[in-house]
Amino acid sequence: MKVKIYPSKCFGKVNLPPSKSMAHRSIICASLAQGKSKLENIAYSDDIIATIEGMKKLGAKISKEKDSLIVEGIKNFSQLTNSIIDCNESGSTLRFFIPIFSLTDKKIEFRGKNRLLQRPQKIYEEIFKKQNLFYYQDNNKIEIDGKLKSGEYIINGNISSQFISGLLFTLPLLTEDSIIKIIPPFESKSYIDLTIDMLKKFGIEVLFLDDLTLTIKGNQKYIATDYKVEGDFSQLGFFAVLGAINNDLTCEGLDINSKQGDREIIEILKNCGIKIEELENGYKIFRGLPKAYNINLENCPDLGPILTVLSAYGDGEFKIYNAQRLRYKESDRIEAMENELKKLGVQISSDESNIYIKGNSKYISCNEVFGHKDHRIVMSLAIFATLLDSPLIIEGAEAISKSYPNFFEDLKNLNIKIEITD
Repeated sequence: MKVKIYPSKCFGKVNLPPSKSMAHRSIICASLAQGKSKLENIAYSDDIIATIEGMKKLGAKISKEKDSLIVEGIKNFSQLTNSIIDCNESGSTLRFFIPIFSLTDKKIEFRGKNRLLQRPQKIYEEIFKKQNLFYYQDNNKIEIDGKLKSGEYIINGNISSQFISGLLFTLPLLTEDSIIKIIPPFESKSYIDLTIDMLKKFGIEVLFLDDLTLTIKGNQKYIATDYKVEGDFSQLGFFAVLGAINNDLTCEGLDINSKQGDREIIEILKNCGIKIEELENGYKIFRGLPKAYNINLENCPDLGPILTVLSAYGDGEFKIYNAQRLRYKESDRIEAMENELKKLGVQISSDESNIYIKGNSKYISCNEVFGHKDHRIVMSLAIFATLLDSPLIIEGAEAISKSYPNFFEDLKNLNIKIEITD
Protein backbone atom coordinates (compact mmCIF):
# COMPACT_ATOMS: atom_id res chain seq x y z
CA MET A 1 0.00 0.00 0.00
CA LYS A 2 1.15 3.51 -0.80
CA VAL A 3 -0.02 6.66 0.96
CA LYS A 4 0.46 10.23 -0.17
CA ILE A 5 0.88 12.74 2.64
CA TYR A 6 0.20 16.38 1.75
CA PRO A 7 1.72 19.35 3.60
CA SER A 8 -0.98 20.12 6.18
CA LYS A 9 -1.42 21.91 9.48
CA CYS A 10 -2.89 19.73 12.23
CA PHE A 11 -5.80 20.87 14.40
CA GLY A 12 -7.83 19.44 17.25
CA LYS A 13 -7.27 16.48 19.52
CA VAL A 14 -6.49 12.80 19.23
CA ASN A 15 -7.48 9.93 21.51
CA LEU A 16 -4.49 7.61 21.81
CA PRO A 17 -4.96 3.88 21.16
CA PRO A 18 -4.50 1.38 24.00
CA SER A 19 -1.01 0.32 24.99
CA LYS A 20 0.21 -2.65 23.00
CA SER A 21 2.70 -3.51 25.75
CA MET A 22 -0.01 -3.62 28.41
CA ALA A 23 -2.44 -5.50 26.17
CA HIS A 24 0.09 -8.29 25.47
CA ARG A 25 0.75 -8.67 29.18
CA SER A 26 -2.88 -8.63 30.26
CA ILE A 27 -3.93 -11.20 27.64
CA ILE A 28 -1.16 -13.55 28.74
CA CYS A 29 -1.93 -13.16 32.46
CA ALA A 30 -5.67 -13.62 31.95
CA SER A 31 -5.01 -16.71 29.83
CA LEU A 32 -2.85 -18.24 32.57
CA ALA A 33 -5.50 -17.61 35.24
CA GLN A 34 -8.26 -20.04 36.10
CA GLY A 35 -11.63 -18.37 35.71
CA LYS A 36 -12.89 -15.50 33.54
CA SER A 37 -11.34 -12.07 33.07
CA LYS A 38 -12.69 -9.14 31.10
CA LEU A 39 -10.08 -7.02 29.36
CA GLU A 40 -11.30 -3.65 28.10
CA ASN A 41 -9.87 -1.15 25.62
CA ILE A 42 -8.21 -3.65 23.29
CA ALA A 43 -7.06 -2.61 19.79
CA TYR A 44 -6.76 -5.51 17.38
CA SER A 45 -3.40 -4.82 15.79
CA ASP A 46 -1.53 -7.67 14.10
CA ASP A 47 0.74 -8.12 17.13
CA ILE A 48 -2.15 -8.37 19.59
CA ILE A 49 -4.00 -10.81 17.34
CA ALA A 50 -0.87 -12.99 17.31
CA THR A 51 -0.85 -13.11 21.11
CA ILE A 52 -4.60 -13.84 21.28
CA GLU A 53 -4.36 -16.68 18.76
CA GLY A 54 -1.31 -18.15 20.48
CA MET A 55 -2.96 -18.21 23.91
CA LYS A 56 -5.99 -19.88 22.32
CA LYS A 57 -3.70 -22.67 21.15
CA LEU A 58 -2.44 -23.02 24.71
CA GLY A 59 -6.03 -23.73 25.71
CA ALA A 60 -7.45 -20.33 26.71
CA LYS A 61 -10.97 -19.51 25.54
CA ILE A 62 -11.00 -15.95 24.26
CA SER A 63 -14.00 -14.15 22.75
CA LYS A 64 -14.16 -10.63 21.34
CA GLU A 65 -16.76 -8.02 22.29
CA LYS A 66 -16.00 -4.91 20.18
CA ASP A 67 -12.97 -3.45 21.97
CA SER A 68 -12.94 -5.90 24.86
CA LEU A 69 -12.07 -9.56 25.45
CA ILE A 70 -13.61 -12.22 27.65
CA VAL A 71 -10.80 -14.61 28.60
CA GLU A 72 -11.36 -17.97 30.25
CA GLY A 73 -7.93 -19.11 31.33
CA ILE A 74 -6.32 -22.52 31.00
CA LYS A 75 -6.79 -25.10 33.77
CA ASN A 76 -3.42 -26.73 33.12
CA PHE A 77 -0.77 -27.07 30.43
CA SER A 78 -2.22 -30.25 28.91
CA GLN A 79 -4.83 -28.32 26.90
CA LEU A 80 -2.55 -27.45 23.97
CA THR A 81 -4.63 -27.53 20.78
CA ASN A 82 -1.86 -26.98 18.24
CA SER A 83 1.92 -27.20 18.53
CA ILE A 84 2.63 -24.73 15.68
CA ILE A 85 2.47 -21.17 16.99
CA ASP A 86 2.47 -18.31 14.48
CA CYS A 87 3.88 -15.16 16.08
CA ASN A 88 3.53 -13.20 12.84
CA GLU A 89 6.02 -10.34 13.27
CA SER A 90 5.64 -9.77 16.99
CA GLY A 91 8.86 -9.93 18.98
CA SER A 92 6.94 -9.56 22.25
CA THR A 93 4.70 -12.50 21.40
CA LEU A 94 7.60 -14.77 20.50
CA ARG A 95 9.83 -13.91 23.45
CA PHE A 96 6.99 -14.04 25.97
CA PHE A 97 5.73 -17.35 24.56
CA ILE A 98 8.91 -19.43 24.41
CA PRO A 99 9.24 -19.99 28.20
CA ILE A 100 5.48 -20.22 28.73
CA PHE A 101 4.94 -22.88 26.06
CA SER A 102 7.87 -24.89 27.43
CA LEU A 103 5.57 -25.71 30.37
CA THR A 104 3.52 -27.96 28.07
CA ASP A 105 6.57 -30.25 28.02
CA LYS A 106 5.82 -30.89 24.34
CA LYS A 107 7.62 -30.09 21.13
CA ILE A 108 6.55 -26.61 20.02
CA GLU A 109 7.31 -24.86 16.74
CA PHE A 110 7.24 -21.07 16.56
CA ARG A 111 6.94 -19.34 13.21
CA GLY A 112 7.14 -15.70 12.15
CA LYS A 113 7.32 -13.22 9.29
CA ASN A 114 9.89 -10.86 7.81
CA ARG A 115 12.81 -10.25 10.21
CA LEU A 116 11.26 -11.83 13.31
CA LEU A 117 13.30 -15.03 13.32
CA GLN A 118 16.46 -13.12 12.44
CA ARG A 119 16.17 -10.99 15.57
CA PRO A 120 18.43 -12.12 18.45
CA GLN A 121 17.13 -15.07 20.51
CA LYS A 122 20.49 -16.32 21.80
CA ILE A 123 19.47 -15.87 25.45
CA TYR A 124 16.82 -18.57 25.24
CA GLU A 125 19.03 -20.89 23.22
CA GLU A 126 21.67 -20.71 25.96
CA ILE A 127 19.11 -21.27 28.74
CA PHE A 128 17.54 -24.29 27.05
CA LYS A 129 20.85 -25.92 26.24
CA LYS A 130 22.18 -25.28 29.75
CA GLN A 131 19.17 -27.16 31.11
CA ASN A 132 19.64 -29.98 28.57
CA LEU A 133 16.42 -29.07 26.77
CA PHE A 134 15.91 -29.07 23.01
CA TYR A 135 16.21 -25.77 21.16
CA TYR A 136 16.62 -25.29 17.40
CA GLN A 137 16.41 -22.17 15.25
CA ASP A 138 16.75 -21.40 11.57
CA ASN A 139 15.34 -18.65 9.35
CA ASN A 140 11.90 -20.30 9.23
CA LYS A 141 11.20 -21.53 12.75
CA ILE A 142 12.23 -22.02 16.35
CA GLU A 143 11.61 -25.42 17.92
CA ILE A 144 11.68 -26.19 21.62
CA ASP A 145 11.04 -29.39 23.56
CA GLY A 146 11.20 -29.69 27.33
CA LYS A 147 10.02 -27.82 30.42
CA LEU A 148 12.10 -25.01 31.91
CA LYS A 149 13.29 -25.64 35.45
CA SER A 150 13.27 -23.35 38.47
CA GLY A 151 16.58 -22.06 39.78
CA GLU A 152 19.04 -19.28 39.08
CA TYR A 153 19.00 -17.40 35.77
CA ILE A 154 21.74 -14.96 34.80
CA ILE A 155 20.69 -12.54 32.04
CA ASN A 156 22.56 -9.69 30.39
CA GLY A 157 20.76 -6.43 31.10
CA ASN A 158 21.67 -4.80 27.79
CA ILE A 159 19.58 -7.16 25.66
CA SER A 160 15.82 -6.99 25.16
CA SER A 161 13.82 -6.93 28.39
CA GLN A 162 11.35 -9.26 26.66
CA PHE A 163 13.50 -12.26 27.64
CA ILE A 164 13.27 -11.35 31.31
CA SER A 165 9.52 -10.72 31.04
CA GLY A 166 9.04 -14.11 29.37
CA LEU A 167 10.73 -15.78 32.33
CA LEU A 168 8.70 -13.70 34.81
CA PHE A 169 5.44 -14.97 33.31
CA THR A 170 6.68 -18.56 33.58
CA LEU A 171 8.79 -19.08 36.70
CA PRO A 172 5.99 -18.42 39.26
CA LEU A 173 4.20 -21.50 37.90
CA LEU A 174 7.08 -23.86 38.70
CA THR A 175 7.13 -25.68 42.03
CA GLU A 176 10.40 -24.22 43.35
CA ASP A 177 11.60 -20.62 43.83
CA SER A 178 13.77 -18.90 41.23
CA ILE A 179 16.13 -15.95 41.00
CA ILE A 180 17.02 -13.81 38.00
CA LYS A 181 20.35 -12.01 38.25
CA ILE A 182 20.84 -9.19 35.77
CA ILE A 183 24.31 -8.30 34.52
CA PRO A 184 24.60 -4.50 34.16
CA PRO A 185 24.03 -2.26 32.36
CA PHE A 186 20.30 -2.84 32.97
CA GLU A 187 18.45 -1.24 30.04
CA SER A 188 14.68 -1.04 29.46
CA LYS A 189 13.98 -1.66 33.15
CA SER A 190 10.70 0.22 32.66
CA TYR A 191 9.35 -2.71 30.65
CA ILE A 192 10.20 -5.12 33.48
CA ASP A 193 8.32 -2.80 35.84
CA LEU A 194 5.30 -3.02 33.52
CA THR A 195 5.46 -6.82 33.62
CA ILE A 196 5.77 -6.93 37.42
CA ASP A 197 2.88 -4.48 37.77
CA MET A 198 0.65 -6.60 35.51
CA LEU A 199 1.62 -9.80 37.31
CA LYS A 200 0.63 -8.17 40.59
CA LYS A 201 -2.81 -7.29 39.20
CA PHE A 202 -3.31 -11.00 38.45
CA GLY A 203 -2.11 -12.22 41.85
CA ILE A 204 1.55 -13.04 41.09
CA GLU A 205 4.31 -11.65 43.29
CA VAL A 206 7.75 -10.84 41.92
CA LEU A 207 10.20 -8.76 43.94
CA PHE A 208 13.46 -6.91 43.37
CA LEU A 209 15.90 -7.99 46.10
CA ASP A 210 18.18 -5.23 44.85
CA ASP A 211 18.54 -3.24 41.63
CA LEU A 212 19.84 -6.26 39.71
CA THR A 213 18.21 -9.28 41.38
CA LEU A 214 14.65 -10.53 40.96
CA THR A 215 13.20 -13.20 43.25
CA ILE A 216 10.24 -15.29 42.11
CA LYS A 217 8.39 -17.62 44.45
CA GLY A 218 7.30 -20.91 42.92
CA ASN A 219 3.91 -22.63 43.09
CA GLN A 220 1.95 -19.40 42.55
CA LYS A 221 -1.40 -19.16 40.77
CA TYR A 222 -2.71 -16.45 38.47
CA ILE A 223 -6.03 -15.02 39.64
CA ALA A 224 -8.63 -13.95 37.07
CA THR A 225 -9.34 -10.22 37.15
CA ASP A 226 -10.89 -7.46 35.07
CA TYR A 227 -8.57 -4.87 33.60
CA LYS A 228 -8.80 -1.83 31.31
CA VAL A 229 -5.77 -1.22 29.11
CA GLU A 230 -4.37 2.31 29.36
CA GLY A 231 -3.36 4.50 26.42
CA ASP A 232 -0.09 3.96 24.58
CA PHE A 233 2.80 6.36 25.21
CA SER A 234 4.86 4.89 22.36
CA GLN A 235 2.09 5.96 19.96
CA LEU A 236 1.83 9.30 21.76
CA GLY A 237 5.37 9.91 20.51
CA PHE A 238 4.16 10.43 16.93
CA PHE A 239 1.45 12.91 17.86
CA ALA A 240 3.50 14.69 20.49
CA VAL A 241 6.19 15.36 17.89
CA LEU A 242 3.51 16.39 15.38
CA GLY A 243 2.24 18.94 17.90
CA ALA A 244 5.77 20.15 18.65
CA ILE A 245 6.80 20.79 15.04
CA ASN A 246 3.50 21.28 13.18
CA ASN A 247 0.80 22.90 15.32
CA ASP A 248 -0.62 22.80 18.85
CA LEU A 249 -2.28 19.45 19.55
CA THR A 250 -4.20 17.87 22.42
CA CYS A 251 -3.51 14.18 23.10
CA GLU A 252 -5.98 12.30 25.33
CA GLY A 253 -6.71 8.78 26.57
CA LEU A 254 -3.55 8.45 28.70
CA ASP A 255 -2.70 7.72 32.31
CA ILE A 256 -0.34 10.58 33.12
CA ASN A 257 1.03 8.52 36.03
CA SER A 258 1.78 5.53 33.81
CA LYS A 259 4.87 3.36 34.32
CA GLN A 260 5.40 3.02 30.56
CA GLY A 261 8.99 3.78 29.64
CA ASP A 262 7.89 5.71 26.57
CA ARG A 263 6.32 8.29 28.87
CA GLU A 264 9.87 9.69 28.59
CA ILE A 265 8.68 11.46 25.40
CA ILE A 266 7.19 14.19 27.61
CA GLU A 267 10.49 14.92 29.39
CA ILE A 268 12.44 14.75 26.13
CA LEU A 269 10.18 17.36 24.54
CA LYS A 270 10.39 19.58 27.62
CA ASN A 271 14.19 19.31 27.55
CA CYS A 272 14.06 20.45 23.93
CA GLY A 273 12.16 23.56 25.01
CA ILE A 274 8.67 22.44 23.94
CA LYS A 275 5.83 23.76 26.11
CA ILE A 276 3.52 21.02 27.40
CA GLU A 277 0.36 21.42 29.48
CA GLU A 278 -0.63 18.44 31.63
CA LEU A 279 -4.33 17.50 31.43
CA GLU A 280 -6.41 15.08 33.48
CA ASN A 281 -6.11 12.34 30.85
CA GLY A 282 -3.32 13.51 28.60
CA TYR A 283 -1.35 16.53 27.41
CA LYS A 284 -1.57 19.60 25.23
CA ILE A 285 1.57 19.96 23.14
CA PHE A 286 2.43 23.45 21.92
CA ARG A 287 4.27 24.06 18.69
CA GLY A 288 7.81 25.36 19.13
CA LEU A 289 11.33 25.10 17.81
CA PRO A 290 13.02 22.05 19.38
CA LYS A 291 16.40 23.04 20.81
CA ALA A 292 19.44 20.78 20.43
CA TYR A 293 19.60 18.10 23.10
CA ASN A 294 21.37 14.78 23.68
CA ILE A 295 18.58 12.18 23.86
CA ASN A 296 19.07 8.91 25.78
CA LEU A 297 17.11 5.93 24.34
CA GLU A 298 18.19 3.49 27.05
CA ASN A 299 14.67 3.01 28.43
CA CYS A 300 12.60 4.08 25.42
CA PRO A 301 14.04 2.55 22.22
CA ASP A 302 10.69 2.56 20.40
CA LEU A 303 10.78 6.36 20.37
CA GLY A 304 13.96 6.34 18.28
CA PRO A 305 12.49 6.81 14.77
CA ILE A 306 10.13 9.65 15.64
CA LEU A 307 12.87 11.41 17.63
CA THR A 308 14.97 11.57 14.47
CA VAL A 309 12.08 13.55 12.97
CA LEU A 310 11.96 15.89 15.98
CA SER A 311 15.71 16.42 15.70
CA ALA A 312 15.58 17.02 11.94
CA TYR A 313 13.18 19.94 12.46
CA GLY A 314 15.09 21.23 15.47
CA ASP A 315 17.60 24.00 16.05
CA GLY A 316 21.20 22.83 16.38
CA GLU A 317 23.02 19.53 16.52
CA PHE A 318 21.23 16.60 18.16
CA LYS A 319 22.68 13.33 19.39
CA ILE A 320 20.49 10.28 20.04
CA TYR A 321 22.51 7.76 22.05
CA ASN A 322 22.10 4.26 23.50
CA ALA A 323 20.26 3.53 20.25
CA GLN A 324 21.98 0.23 19.37
CA ARG A 325 18.89 -1.93 19.87
CA LEU A 326 17.18 -0.06 17.04
CA ARG A 327 19.31 -2.12 14.69
CA TYR A 328 17.50 -5.34 15.70
CA LYS A 329 13.86 -4.36 15.34
CA GLU A 330 11.45 -4.94 12.45
CA SER A 331 14.12 -3.18 10.41
CA ASP A 332 17.48 -1.71 11.22
CA ARG A 333 15.74 1.46 12.34
CA ILE A 334 18.90 3.55 12.43
CA GLU A 335 19.81 2.63 8.87
CA ALA A 336 16.19 2.93 7.67
CA MET A 337 15.64 6.43 9.03
CA GLU A 338 19.08 7.55 7.91
CA ASN A 339 18.49 6.31 4.35
CA GLU A 340 15.04 7.87 3.99
CA LEU A 341 15.78 11.18 5.72
CA LYS A 342 18.90 11.68 3.60
CA LYS A 343 16.66 11.49 0.52
CA LEU A 344 14.79 14.46 1.98
CA GLY A 345 17.93 16.49 2.64
CA VAL A 346 18.40 15.83 6.36
CA GLN A 347 21.98 16.01 7.65
CA ILE A 348 22.04 12.70 9.52
CA SER A 349 24.78 10.18 10.25
CA SER A 350 25.28 7.32 12.67
CA ASP A 351 27.62 4.79 14.18
CA GLU A 352 26.71 1.51 15.88
CA SER A 353 24.80 3.07 18.78
CA ASN A 354 24.47 6.80 18.12
CA ILE A 355 22.58 9.01 15.68
CA TYR A 356 23.75 12.54 14.84
CA ILE A 357 21.40 15.08 13.26
CA LYS A 358 21.79 18.75 12.38
CA GLY A 359 18.38 20.37 12.45
CA ASN A 360 16.80 22.58 9.80
CA SER A 361 13.42 24.23 9.35
CA LYS A 362 12.63 23.38 5.73
CA TYR A 363 13.01 20.31 3.52
CA ILE A 364 12.07 19.50 -0.06
CA SER A 365 10.03 16.41 -0.90
CA CYS A 366 11.81 13.69 -2.86
CA ASN A 367 8.42 12.39 -4.06
CA GLU A 368 8.68 8.85 -2.60
CA VAL A 369 10.26 7.05 0.35
CA PHE A 370 10.18 3.44 1.58
CA GLY A 371 8.74 2.26 4.90
CA HIS A 372 11.14 -0.70 5.28
CA LYS A 373 8.24 -3.01 6.31
CA ASP A 374 8.37 -1.30 9.71
CA HIS A 375 5.35 0.36 11.32
CA ARG A 376 7.39 2.92 13.26
CA ILE A 377 9.38 3.96 10.19
CA VAL A 378 6.16 4.49 8.19
CA MET A 379 4.51 6.54 10.95
CA SER A 380 7.63 8.64 11.52
CA LEU A 381 7.96 9.46 7.83
CA ALA A 382 4.28 10.42 7.72
CA ILE A 383 4.81 12.98 10.50
CA PHE A 384 7.92 14.31 8.73
CA ALA A 385 5.94 14.72 5.48
CA THR A 386 3.38 17.12 6.95
CA LEU A 387 5.92 19.98 6.85
CA LEU A 388 7.42 19.39 3.41
CA ASP A 389 7.00 21.75 0.47
CA SER A 390 5.00 19.22 -1.58
CA PRO A 391 3.38 15.77 -1.12
CA LEU A 392 5.38 12.69 -0.18
CA ILE A 393 4.47 9.10 -1.06
CA ILE A 394 5.36 6.37 1.45
CA GLU A 395 5.65 2.90 -0.03
CA GLY A 396 4.86 -0.08 2.19
CA ALA A 397 2.50 1.89 4.41
CA GLU A 398 0.48 -1.24 5.25
CA ALA A 399 3.10 -1.95 7.93
CA ILE A 400 1.08 0.22 10.35
CA SER A 401 -1.33 -2.71 10.87
CA LYS A 402 1.30 -4.28 13.12
CA SER A 403 0.59 -1.85 15.94
CA TYR A 404 -1.77 0.96 14.89
CA PRO A 405 -4.19 0.09 12.06
CA ASN A 406 -6.13 3.37 12.47
CA PHE A 407 -3.09 5.65 12.36
CA PHE A 408 -3.89 7.30 9.03
CA GLU A 409 -7.56 7.75 9.98
CA ASP A 410 -6.49 9.50 13.16
CA LEU A 411 -4.16 11.76 11.16
CA LYS A 412 -6.98 12.61 8.75
CA ASN A 413 -9.18 13.56 11.69
CA LEU A 414 -6.49 16.08 12.66
CA ASN A 415 -6.78 17.81 9.25
CA ILE A 416 -3.75 16.07 7.71
CA LYS A 417 -4.55 15.42 4.04
CA ILE A 418 -3.81 11.83 3.06
CA GLU A 419 -4.56 9.75 -0.03
CA ILE A 420 -4.25 5.99 -0.33
CA THR A 421 -2.70 5.64 -3.78
CA ASP A 422 -2.25 1.89 -4.01
